[in-house]
Amino acid sequence: MEEKSVSLLPATLQAVDRVEITVLMDNYVDVLLGSTDVVARPVFRTGDEISRETVIAEHGMSMLVKTFQGEESHSIIFDTGHNKTGVPYNLKILGIDIGAVEAVVLSHAHMDHTGALYPLMEKLSWSVPLVVHPAVFTAPRFLKFPDGHMERFPNTLVREELMKRGGKIVESRMPVPLANGTILVTGEVERTTAFEKGFPIAKLVQDGELVPDPILDDQALVVCLKGKGLVVISGCAHSGIVNTVLHSRKITGIEQVYAILGGFHLTGPFFEPIIEDTVSALLKIGPKFIVPMHCTGWKAMHRFSEAFPDAFVLNSVGSKFMFS
Repeated sequence: MEEKSVSLLPATLQAVDRVEITVLMDNYVDVLLGSTDVVARPVFRTGDEISRETVIAEHGMSMLVKTFQGEESHSIIFDTGHNKTGVPYNLKILGIDIGAVEAVVLSHAHMDHTGALYPLMEKLSWSVPLVVHPAVFTAPRFLKFPDGHMERFPNTLVREELMKRGGKIVESRMPVPLANGTILVTGEVERTTAFEKGFPIAKLVQDGELVPDPILDDQALVVCLKGKGLVVISGCAHSGIVNTVLHSRKITGIEQVYAILGGFHLTGPFFEPIIEDTVSALLKIGPKFIVPMHCTGWKAMHRFSEAFPDAFVLNSVGSKFMFS
């Protein structure tokens, strides 16, 4: 399918009165976390009896993003977790009907963000657009470790298979507005920081050669909260969470950043060395709220909680973030 045509930067983004982000999948569950003015935690009980059922976690990411302008609302799904059953199960436990969802957006093609795509698209009768960067269909992709052994990513996205099932694929490297212009998919993220250099062991096959995989399909979502600034929602931030925020500012023309949520990919020996650079850069940006998830890693999470004592919010599957 041809790339979607998008107007020149900065892209138009309609300001919203409120945005709600419900976490359908993440790496962590803690049913003892309390609610606040900005985050509602799910309650698992019937009357005075604690439920035998609760949401489940996995190494994956998925969110339901809902925007509000007056009486009008719009919703999309961003990523679909790792396992084909996890997100659908959590939707059932949380009592969420996705019938009003207008689009599904994939942050990139890795299996921990595409796992429940087919079950969710079938639930939506394949009637909504699937918004992706064209590079999601790149295969095969590998991780090549320092000792030389390689692991292959499962090929979870095949264009022909999606289209055969009736999928309406929107492929774009440029920003794509959704939800009546209240949500912007960033498209390919410009990489400008000196310290965010991608995933060094990621590889792909190109012209028969094994070459570095820049994971160009990495993209995020942006919402503009009226009078408060941008809400930036990341999947894995393989292009770097700071790059993602800077790019979001550039494509919208809006400098103020209100909240940053999602995977920051700062876990493990390849990324822990840039935790301090990332913290320093985000302190300069100064978000009101910061919610690291998924692939951020414990060490980085702990550091963010120290550096942002008032802005940091610990996530758990089922949490609903309400910014207004």
